[in-house]
Amino acid sequence: MKIPAFFILIGLVLLPPVLASAGPLQDKDCGSCHRLGDSEKKNSGPDLHYAGNKFQAKWLKQFLQNPEVIRPAGVSTAPGFLQGSSGNPHPSFAEKEASALSDSLMGLKVSGLTLEPVTTEPLSKGKRAKIKYQFERTFSCISCHQSLNLAGKVRGGISGPSLINAGNRLQADWVVNWLNTPEVYTSKSRMPRYKMDSATQIQFTQFLMTLKKENMNRRAAGGK
Repeated sequence: MKIPAFFILIGLVLLPPVLASAGPLQDKDCGSCHRLGDSEKKNSGPDLHYAGNKFQAKWLKQFLQNPEVIRPAGVSTAPGFLQGSSGNPHPSFAEKEASALSDSLMGLKVSGLTLEPVTTEPLSKGKRAKIKYQFERTFSCISCHQSLNLAGKVRGGISGPSLINAGNRLQADWVVNWLNTPEVYTSKSRMPRYKMDSATQIQFTQFLMTLKKENMNRRAAGGK
Protein backbone atom coordinates (compact mmCIF):
# COMPACT_ATOMS: atom_id res chain seq x y z
CA MET A 1 0.00 0.00 0.00
CA LYS A 2 1.42 3.33 -1.07
CA ILE A 3 1.33 6.26 1.36
CA PRO A 4 0.31 9.56 -0.28
CA ALA A 5 3.11 12.11 -0.50
CA PHE A 6 0.95 14.61 1.41
CA PHE A 7 0.97 12.43 4.55
CA ILE A 8 4.73 11.86 4.25
CA LEU A 9 5.30 15.61 4.22
CA ILE A 10 3.03 16.09 7.24
CA GLY A 11 4.98 13.42 9.09
CA LEU A 12 8.28 15.16 8.37
CA VAL A 13 6.91 18.50 9.59
CA LEU A 14 5.74 16.93 12.85
CA LEU A 15 9.03 15.19 13.62
CA PRO A 16 10.44 16.20 17.02
CA PRO A 17 13.24 18.80 16.72
CA VAL A 18 15.88 16.31 17.92
CA LEU A 19 15.05 13.85 15.14
CA ALA A 20 14.52 16.45 12.45
CA SER A 21 17.94 18.04 13.05
CA ALA A 22 19.96 15.00 14.09
CA GLY A 23 21.73 14.30 10.75
CA PRO A 24 24.94 16.39 11.08
CA LEU A 25 25.13 15.66 14.82
CA GLN A 26 24.96 11.93 14.16
CA ASP A 27 27.47 12.18 11.31
CA LYS A 28 30.01 13.80 13.64
CA ASP A 29 29.12 11.47 16.53
CA CYS A 30 28.39 14.42 18.84
CA GLY A 31 26.24 12.14 21.00
CA SER A 32 29.32 10.21 22.12
CA CYS A 33 30.29 13.19 24.32
CA HIS A 34 27.11 15.24 24.67
CA ARG A 35 23.56 14.47 25.74
CA LEU A 36 21.40 15.48 22.78
CA GLY A 37 18.04 14.13 23.92
CA ASP A 38 16.03 13.09 26.96
CA SER A 39 18.35 10.20 27.84
CA GLU A 40 19.65 10.03 31.41
CA LYS A 41 22.99 8.71 30.18
CA LYS A 42 26.00 10.47 31.67
CA ASN A 43 28.24 12.08 29.06
CA SER A 44 31.75 13.47 29.24
CA GLY A 45 30.74 16.79 27.69
CA PRO A 46 28.11 19.37 28.67
CA ASP A 47 24.44 18.66 27.91
CA LEU A 48 23.31 20.06 24.56
CA HIS A 49 19.70 18.90 24.46
CA TYR A 50 18.67 22.52 25.13
CA ALA A 51 21.35 24.20 22.99
CA GLY A 52 18.68 26.02 20.98
CA ASN A 53 17.30 27.57 24.16
CA LYS A 54 20.70 28.50 25.56
CA PHE A 55 23.17 29.64 22.90
CA GLN A 56 23.33 32.43 20.36
CA ALA A 57 23.64 30.95 16.87
CA LYS A 58 26.43 33.31 15.75
CA TRP A 59 28.62 32.40 18.72
CA LEU A 60 27.90 28.69 18.31
CA LYS A 61 29.05 28.70 14.69
CA GLN A 62 32.23 30.60 15.62
CA PHE A 63 32.95 28.20 18.48
CA LEU A 64 32.64 25.16 16.23
CA GLN A 65 35.18 26.69 13.85
CA ASN A 66 37.55 27.91 16.59
CA PRO A 67 36.84 26.12 19.92
CA GLU A 68 37.73 27.97 23.10
CA VAL A 69 37.89 26.90 26.72
CA ILE A 70 34.63 27.68 28.51
CA ARG A 71 34.99 25.39 31.52
CA PRO A 72 38.57 25.78 32.82
CA ALA A 73 38.05 23.06 35.44
CA GLY A 74 36.23 20.71 33.05
CA VAL A 75 32.83 19.20 33.80
CA SER A 76 31.89 17.03 36.77
CA THR A 77 31.76 13.83 34.71
CA ALA A 78 35.09 14.53 32.98
CA PRO A 79 37.36 16.96 34.86
CA GLY A 80 39.71 17.39 31.90
CA PHE A 81 37.04 18.17 29.29
CA LEU A 82 37.90 21.34 27.38
CA GLN A 83 40.69 22.12 29.81
CA GLY A 84 43.04 24.67 28.32
CA SER A 85 46.41 23.79 29.85
CA SER A 86 46.96 20.72 27.68
CA GLY A 87 45.25 22.06 24.56
CA ASN A 88 41.59 22.13 23.61
CA PRO A 89 40.43 18.60 22.72
CA HIS A 90 37.20 19.75 21.05
CA PRO A 91 37.38 19.27 17.27
CA SER A 92 37.15 22.25 14.96
CA PHE A 93 35.15 22.26 11.73
CA ALA A 94 35.23 24.04 8.40
CA GLU A 95 32.71 26.86 7.97
CA LYS A 96 30.19 24.77 6.02
CA GLU A 97 30.26 21.92 8.56
CA ALA A 98 30.13 24.36 11.48
CA SER A 99 27.09 26.05 9.94
CA ALA A 100 25.24 22.73 9.52
CA LEU A 101 26.10 21.63 13.07
CA SER A 102 25.09 25.00 14.48
CA ASP A 103 21.73 24.87 12.69
CA SER A 104 21.15 21.37 14.07
CA LEU A 105 22.08 22.35 17.61
CA MET A 106 19.83 25.40 17.50
CA GLY A 107 16.97 23.00 16.75
CA LEU A 108 17.50 21.20 20.07
CA LYS A 109 15.10 22.72 22.61
CA VAL A 110 13.21 21.62 25.70
CA SER A 111 9.81 20.44 24.54
CA GLY A 112 6.89 22.68 25.46
CA LEU A 113 9.10 25.37 27.04
CA THR A 114 8.14 28.98 26.36
CA LEU A 115 10.64 31.60 27.48
CA GLU A 116 9.61 35.15 28.23
CA PRO A 117 11.68 37.68 26.25
CA VAL A 118 14.04 39.81 28.34
CA THR A 119 14.80 43.41 27.49
CA THR A 120 18.56 43.87 27.65
CA GLU A 121 18.63 47.65 27.87
CA PRO A 122 22.04 49.32 28.32
CA LEU A 123 23.04 49.75 31.96
CA SER A 124 24.33 53.02 33.35
CA LYS A 125 27.75 52.85 34.97
CA GLY A 126 26.20 53.30 38.41
CA LYS A 127 23.58 50.59 37.93
CA ARG A 128 26.11 48.17 36.48
CA ALA A 129 28.38 48.75 39.49
CA LYS A 130 25.46 48.06 41.87
CA ILE A 131 24.53 44.80 40.13
CA LYS A 132 28.17 43.81 39.91
CA TYR A 133 28.44 44.19 43.69
CA GLN A 134 25.50 41.80 44.15
CA PHE A 135 27.00 39.41 41.60
CA GLU A 136 30.36 39.33 43.37
CA ARG A 137 29.52 39.91 47.05
CA THR A 138 25.86 39.22 47.81
CA PHE A 139 25.57 35.98 45.83
CA SER A 140 29.33 35.22 45.45
CA CYS A 141 28.92 34.18 41.79
CA ILE A 142 32.53 35.17 41.19
CA SER A 143 33.76 32.41 43.48
CA CYS A 144 32.89 29.88 40.73
CA HIS A 145 32.69 31.95 37.53
CA GLN A 146 35.15 34.19 35.75
CA SER A 147 33.76 37.58 34.75
CA LEU A 148 34.99 41.08 33.89
CA ASN A 149 35.38 43.87 36.40
CA LEU A 150 34.49 47.46 35.55
CA ALA A 151 37.96 47.96 34.07
CA GLY A 152 37.50 44.99 31.73
CA LYS A 153 39.91 42.71 33.57
CA VAL A 154 39.25 39.00 34.11
CA ARG A 155 38.68 37.81 37.66
CA GLY A 156 36.90 34.97 39.42
CA GLY A 157 36.85 31.21 40.00
CA ILE A 158 37.09 28.40 37.50
CA SER A 159 34.87 25.64 38.91
CA GLY A 160 31.94 26.89 36.82
CA PRO A 161 31.76 27.98 33.17
CA SER A 162 33.52 31.24 32.36
CA LEU A 163 31.17 34.19 31.89
CA ILE A 164 33.65 36.61 30.30
CA ASN A 165 31.84 36.22 26.97
CA ALA A 166 28.34 35.53 28.30
CA GLY A 167 26.87 38.46 26.38
CA ASN A 168 27.83 36.89 23.05
CA ARG A 169 27.34 33.25 24.04
CA LEU A 170 24.05 33.03 25.96
CA GLN A 171 20.46 33.99 25.23
CA ALA A 172 19.12 36.46 27.78
CA ASP A 173 15.75 34.75 28.21
CA TRP A 174 17.51 31.44 28.90
CA VAL A 175 19.66 33.01 31.63
CA VAL A 176 16.58 34.26 33.48
CA ASN A 177 14.86 30.90 33.16
CA TRP A 178 18.01 29.05 34.31
CA LEU A 179 18.23 31.25 37.43
CA ASN A 180 14.53 30.67 38.13
CA THR A 181 14.10 26.96 37.29
CA PRO A 182 17.41 25.17 36.59
CA GLU A 183 15.72 21.80 37.12
CA VAL A 184 14.00 22.24 33.76
CA TYR A 185 17.38 21.65 32.11
CA THR A 186 19.17 19.30 34.49
CA SER A 187 18.27 17.27 37.56
CA LYS A 188 21.78 17.64 38.97
CA SER A 189 23.86 20.79 39.10
CA ARG A 190 26.66 22.12 41.27
CA MET A 191 25.15 25.59 41.06
CA PRO A 192 23.26 26.67 44.20
CA ARG A 193 19.57 27.51 43.93
CA TYR A 194 19.45 31.16 44.98
CA LYS A 195 16.36 32.93 46.26
CA MET A 196 16.11 35.78 43.78
CA ASP A 197 13.05 37.80 42.93
CA SER A 198 12.26 38.28 39.27
CA ALA A 199 13.67 41.83 39.22
CA THR A 200 17.05 40.61 40.50
CA GLN A 201 17.10 37.77 37.96
CA ILE A 202 16.51 40.26 35.15
CA GLN A 203 19.16 42.65 36.49
CA PHE A 204 21.69 39.83 36.71
CA THR A 205 20.87 38.86 33.14
CA GLN A 206 21.29 42.43 31.94
CA PHE A 207 24.68 42.53 33.68
CA LEU A 208 25.78 39.23 32.11
CA MET A 209 24.82 40.50 28.67
CA THR A 210 27.41 43.29 29.11
CA LEU A 211 30.20 40.72 29.57
CA LYS A 212 31.81 40.39 26.15
CA LYS A 213 35.35 39.69 25.04
CA GLU A 214 35.44 42.87 23.03
CA ASN A 215 35.02 44.73 26.34
CA MET A 216 38.11 43.11 27.86
CA ASN A 217 41.03 45.29 28.86
CA ARG A 218 43.65 44.80 26.10
CA ARG A 219 46.45 44.35 28.60
CA ALA A 220 44.37 41.80 30.55
CA ALA A 221 43.68 39.95 27.31
CA GLY A 222 47.39 39.62 26.61
CA GLY A 223 47.48 42.54 24.20
CA LYS A 224 45.40 40.70 21.63
